[in-house]
Amino acid sequence: MRMLFRLLALFALTLVAACGPEPSAPEPEHGPAIWRVQRGMLDGWIFGTIHVLPKGVAWQTRAFRDAIGQADRLVLEAADLQDSQKTLALFEKMGRSPGLPPLEARIAPADRGALEQIVASGGTSTQALAGYESWAAAMLLSAATQQASHVSQDNGVEPALIAAFKAEGKPIGGLETVERQFAAFDTLPEAAQRRLLAQTVREAKDMRALYDRILNAWMQGDMAAIAKEDEIGEQPDPLVEEAVLIARNRDWVKAIEPMTGRPFIAVGAGHLTGRDNLIDLLKAKGFSVTRMQ
Repeated sequence: MRMLFRLLALFALTLVAACGPEPSAPEPEHGPAIWRVQRGMLDGWIFGTIHVLPKGVAWQTRAFRDAIGQADRLVLEAADLQDSQKTLALFEKMGRSPGLPPLEARIAPADRGALEQIVASGGTSTQALAGYESWAAAMLLSAATQQASHVSQDNGVEPALIAAFKAEGKPIGGLETVERQFAAFDTLPEAAQRRLLAQTVREAKDMRALYDRILNAWMQGDMAAIAKEDEIGEQPDPLVEEAVLIARNRDWVKAIEPMTGRPFIAVGAGHLTGRDNLIDLLKAKGFSVTRMQ
């Protein structure tokens, strides 16, 4: 069941824009997972984010605020995350191709009813999506599911982080670029893209229940529960998992290795569980990674 959730989270990440700081809310008893990461001249933090949230979720703990107060910079997944116009332009450039078959023709007849339900609830149409490559259409269908679930990237973690670091005049960078994120999908063979599209359609009906479970686990810092969700339901195509998750985790380790100072590194919580997750890969490179929340 995991791939639609990961797709939704990635799409939300790439379209997020810097917003104002969140209004104050009661401090939660527990909070999302934070690790201290150290090696050589590096003494920073890794924070597992969730990219889309409902309004009014209180997730900022004292440990979180202390960490960002001590950090000298913010490091997000994508360096150009704040440039929404550039992101949308890249998506349109990389995600469209001429002469594509209708969207309905790229999935099995048994899945077409579910496809129609997604586009209807998301306020779009299969005709509007027909000009997009299969990976891009899957992302847009994930966004439509997000809209129907009443969660938003505007309420996600990244806007709050961007606002906090901007307010302190601290620099904001990234482990990769948005173009690199899209390229992970764009370079997939068409057969893998179509399997991804079909899985996205099939999983949409259970998205709200899955999201609620993931949100509760994330709020409690329960990484074991998040990892367990990866084992439920239809498993992702190995080519997609390698390109979208594992290869990017390996690239991120290479980006972190030369770092010094006190970076606050914020990546999707899904990158911190499962096979070849970022935490395990850093430990294998000799980093000390200690759970602190």
